[in-house]
Amino acid sequence: MNEQISQETLDSVKRSYFNIVALFTANDKIESRFVICLLKWGFQLHLNPDDISKHGRELENIQFSNPQDKLEKLEAIYHLVYMIQMDKVVEDTELEVATTYAKRLGFSSATVAELFKSITTAAYDGTTPRDVRKEIIDFLKMNE
Repeated sequence: MNEQISQETLDSVKRSYFNIVALFTANDKIESRFVICLLKWGFQLHLNPDDISKHGRELENIQFSNPQDKLEKLEAIYHLVYMIQMDKVVEDTELEVATTYAKRLGFSSATVAELFKSITTAAYDGTTPRDVRKEIIDFLKMNE
């Protein structure tokens, strides 16, 4: 993704990132490949100590929050795609993390699989974040 995003959108992506972290850290055990993926995204988002402590997000108190609003869920999927495409490399582990999260948001396994299959080439096509967001929304509307 070559286009810069606004600070407001970046903050929203970071909130989604911490929600994904909360989902995975809620388990007693987390596979190291998932930890590596989450750390990679955190580094790429340029997280800092203020991001971690902002809005009471101390890591020991972090809790998963399932968005109830359909638009919020669509935005969460867009944020996933954004994080996956930050380095223009789509890794299997990233897709596993994203699939786990998307299914937890209530999307069916088939829909999630088709969506992520269709977006894996976007990083190579020079697709902008705005285009990706529109594609995701259109895809999910057609597959409701």
